Amino acid sequence: MPLHFYLKDYFKKNKKHGSKDRKLISALCYDYFRLGHALKNIPVEERILVGFFLCEQTTSEFLQSLKPEWNGIITKPVIEKLLIGNRQLEIENIFPFGGELSNDVDYKKLSFSFLNQPNLFIRARPGFGKDVIQKLQTASIKYKIISEDCIALPNSSKIDAVIDLDKEAAVQDYNSQRVGEFINLAIGPESYGEQSEINVWDCCAASGGKSIMAYDINPFINLTVSDKRKSILQNLQQRFTKAGIKNYTSFVSDLSGVQVAYSAPTCWDHNTGLNDKEYNLIIADVPCTGSGTWARTPEQLFYFDKNQIKKYSALQKQIVTNVILHLKPGGYLLYITCSVFKKENEEVVDFIREKFPMNLIKTELLKGYEMKADTLFAALFLYPKKLLT
Repeated sequence: MPLHFYLKDYFKKNKKHGSKDRKLISALCYDYFRLGHALKNIPVEERILVGFFLCEQTTSEFLQSLKPEWNGIITKPVIEKLLIGNRQLEIENIFPFGGELSNDVDYKKLSFSFLNQPNLFIRARPGFGKDVIQKLQTASIKYKIISEDCIALPNSSKIDAVIDLDKEAAVQDYNSQRVGEFINLAIGPESYGEQSEINVWDCCAASGGKSIMAYDINPFINLTVSDKRKSILQNLQQRFTKAGIKNYTSFVSDLSGVQVAYSAPTCWDHNTGLNDKEYNLIIADVPCTGSGTWARTPEQLFYFDKNQIKKYSALQKQIVTNVILHLKPGGYLLYITCSVFKKENEEVVDFIREKFPMNLIKTELLKGYEMKADTLFAALFLYPKKLLT
């Protein structure tokens, strides 16, 4: 169970905790997990205090009562605080999977990023940018404009009652928004002009954030969404309604469960639940370790088993093998993970290039640890038309 769900359930059952207590308890739990795999050999109580000291930046009565000498210097940079108690060598064990990282990851920066809570990012939808900014200003919510549509806020910002989410703006991480650059290359108005039929399939749609972004980039697309969980698609339907997306196709399908041998993209395997539609763009935001988001969910880092990397890599290869058969000649496959591991990123790209006649158009590791954001990996492939001749 994700930690935030566990804490929510705990506080619901224990009404004795006031808002101040809930805030402190949550911080203590998250800061404990933010240490990852470091300092696991010390008593739990001591590890909680170390985590709180390293991760927090404001003085507190709690720390003053137990470690007043730490409370007095808690505002110092993490690098300086690491020197307290000579723990700098042990802290390097926060993320003990350095040998598995993608090529462009800065191991040290990534490891230190787990000690900080990422920002909350929202994407202003077309035509609502000025309204969103005005509402944030009226509500006295601190914000920073990152780009034309991207706005960063403190993670604790309460925006639900201020902004009409999904209609005016979507909660979407900075690098998830940057994936729009890849989508624009594939189906942007400049790419397709007046073409009447642009079929887009978000095959692992989850809550539909990238589908909404694709629609905002080109509202003339014919959108199809799928996921293996019916409940997820029901939530997606609610978001689409608020976002004004009415005409789309959705279906439930486990795209990892069918073994498909590669053949020409005109051959279909109907066991996947798909029809014979060909797609100009397939967005494959595949299931992964989520390692690029562990600064938000540090409990996942704490409990992670390295053997999961290989399992996810095999799953990802199976999914792309199944969905790539439905590409239209001249169509694009956008492969996405929120992982920092090579086996889920570059190795899957190599697999696609070796097994399928695809041209790699663009690939990039979107480094979240430099922006207090999530780290994502994206690769855009083209199935060239010339192979049909």
